[in-house]
Amino acid sequence: MLLVLILAGAIWGLGAWMGAPRRQRWGMIGVLWAFVVLTHLVLPDGNGLREATGGEVAPWLLLGGGVALVLAYRQVLRRLRRRVAVPEPEKPKGVFAPSELERYARHIVLREIGGPGQKALKQAKVLVIGAGGLGSPAILYLAAAGVGRIGVIDDDVVDATNLQRQVIHTDARIDMPKVQSAAQAAEAVNPYVEMRPYERRLSEEIAADLFAEYDLILDGTDNFDTRYLANRVAVAQGKPLISGALSQWEGQVSVFDPAQGAPCYQCIFPEAPAPGLAPSCAEAGVLGPLPGVVGSMMAVEAVKVIAQAGAPLRGEMLIYDALYGESRKITLSRRADCPVCGQRGEQHDQSAVE
Repeated sequence: MLLVLILAGAIWGLGAWMGAPRRQRWGMIGVLWAFVVLTHLVLPDGNGLREATGGEVAPWLLLGGGVALVLAYRQVLRRLRRRVAVPEPEKPKGVFAPSELERYARHIVLREIGGPGQKALKQAKVLVIGAGGLGSPAILYLAAAGVGRIGVIDDDVVDATNLQRQVIHTDARIDMPKVQSAAQAAEAVNPYVEMRPYERRLSEEIAADLFAEYDLILDGTDNFDTRYLANRVAVAQGKPLISGALSQWEGQVSVFDPAQGAPCYQCIFPEAPAPGLAPSCAEAGVLGPLPGVVGSMMAVEAVKVIAQAGAPLRGEMLIYDALYGESRKITLSRRADCPVCGQRGEQHDQSAVE
């Protein structure tokens, strides 16, 4: 009998290693059980195969009956749970479910947003680059605000060092891909939102096709290569880019939108700083609540752009100093020699078309 149990364990382990579904693995073990029972019923007493499998058929019949009862009980339990389970809310496209009107009531009564603005939010598609410190609050507030589709791209996994500031993740989701953790959290906040996680790094090969699926881009990354790539693609497609950045106690946010006459990211930062001049959060540290402040500001700017409310930070940068509780705005200007959105960039694009 021990030999059969070892063989069953080997079948289960090999099936798991090959990626076979649980149902198929149970089916193979069932075939093995049926073979053993048939052996005992057909072969005469004293047969070597019968002796090797326990010598008696009764224990095998009892084992099979017990497993059958457990499986039947689980099946009945599933059916009962389906009967009492609360159905998931519908996710209508462009039309509000009754419960959504109550959910967004505080937006709808705002004169600057109202019904049309909330409808624009529901129809909007926003891509968030990075599910870290800045992406965490931005994703949560965009979901809560009722943005219809939120894409999140990041190739990192949740680490214990993230939890001091990346509030979208939890201790229970350590080692989970950040995009999956963020999607779970956002859907828990608002089940009407469509979340699209992309578990990979933004690259030249995918950026153009990915950006084409969205109306607005939020950049919450911490490296300049990705920032310049996101800026180039957003400018080429005429889409607003909301960018945030952090450094120890200070944060900044701006809306880069050359299609509306504002400068692009490379107008303001023509070149990446030399190594060591712009240390990462891991190297220099960052105040835990600071990403929450700046990431929430990014979400505010996204809502304003989508709902066409107020004056988004186009051509301006808002700088927040948490250490001294101060904020200030500076004016940003386009550069004619910008290789992305200036005359040089336009000439380059035109020559590429020709």
